[in-house]
Amino acid sequence: MRYLRSGPRRLQTQDTGAPRAKTVGLRSGEIADRNIRVILEAIRRHGPLTRMELGQHCGLTGPGITNILRRLAEEKLVTSNRRNGLSGGASATEFALRPEGAFSIGVKLRQRRGEVVLIDLSGQVHDRVYFSVDPADRVGVAHATVRNMVDRHAALPIIGLGIAANDWTEEQSDQIAAMSTIARPYVENECTASLLAERTIGSSGREGGLAMIIIDDDVQAGFLIRGIPYSGVHGRAGSIGEMLTGPDNVQLNTVVGFESLRSRIGDQDFTRLLQGEEFPSPSLSQWIREAAGHLLDPIIAMAGFLAPSVVMIGSDLPQGVIEALIHQLSIERRDTSTRPLLTPWISPMKPASFSGGGVALGAALLPFLNTLLLPPASA
Repeated sequence: MRYLRSGPRRLQTQDTGAPRAKTVGLRSGEIADRNIRVILEAIRRHGPLTRMELGQHCGLTGPGITNILRRLAEEKLVTSNRRNGLSGGASATEFALRPEGAFSIGVKLRQRRGEVVLIDLSGQVHDRVYFSVDPADRVGVAHATVRNMVDRHAALPIIGLGIAANDWTEEQSDQIAAMSTIARPYVENECTASLLAERTIGSSGREGGLAMIIIDDDVQAGFLIRGIPYSGVHGRAGSIGEMLTGPDNVQLNTVVGFESLRSRIGDQDFTRLLQGEEFPSPSLSQWIREAAGHLLDPIIAMAGFLAPSVVMIGSDLPQGVIEALIHQLSIERRDTSTRPLLTPWISPMKPASFSGGGVALGAALLPFLNTLLLPPASA
């Protein structure tokens, strides 16, 4: 199977001593690759579609669409069927995504925990594994887990690997690329991966703003502005865990992070929570109340500065715990005993669409967004 280029390549200025004129536009090959992505994205998002409908969505000419569809069919990325016209009218050929035409693997890496998923081109998860991580050998553990998954699905066309980790380095990418038969991994931080999952296959709309809060060992936030992830000048936008919050003015990580939860409910119950169990616990309820009281401060700041259409909360905690936290946040925002003003203008809050905030899922989408589908900056 042939793969498309990863998108327009940035031209490098040669060291000739004289500045080069600014290059405007794309080369013909880059335009062709982009048009292919436009067609495939339209079919994935709106399909099945006929040639005429594709022209309405994409603005491309009929012959151009025909050539692109022929290439996508050769790559086994789309299928075609006859669509019967209304009231016995003329039929037309419609084209639909062939999800099994390409697969990808995504890895979420924490210091001591990890998750790996295998997805098809539609984003459907076909395999998922949770694993323990040795902080001293993260690359080796990640490679072994990915290798096992590849071996279990050796017959599938797996096109790439994505990694979501906040402290992954270029050196580690070099190491895993040297060990693996899969191409060099695409890497993003956890919040960006989560946002990409929501934007691409989640329930959140592509337009407008979205804020995603990930609760794990630490607390982070990510922002989707006009459909594009925003990480700040130095990639530190969303480091809300370091904020001093609440009436007691303590760091958010120390109240909402997993270490605080573990110390309150104990190791055994904490393990049960990470395994997806939901159970009544006074200690857990107390943690939810305290966490909401502190988490509301950064949410108010996000609402005031960015005004996202929705604030989503994702975590490895069970869905019921996240929903209880959001319910407590709605109570806190109306409590004037700790804050002297009501905040009805805060964006709606809801759980992330996917377990774990969709971090591993977003990582698995990275190879698709870099080779086959439109990346956020182009969609």
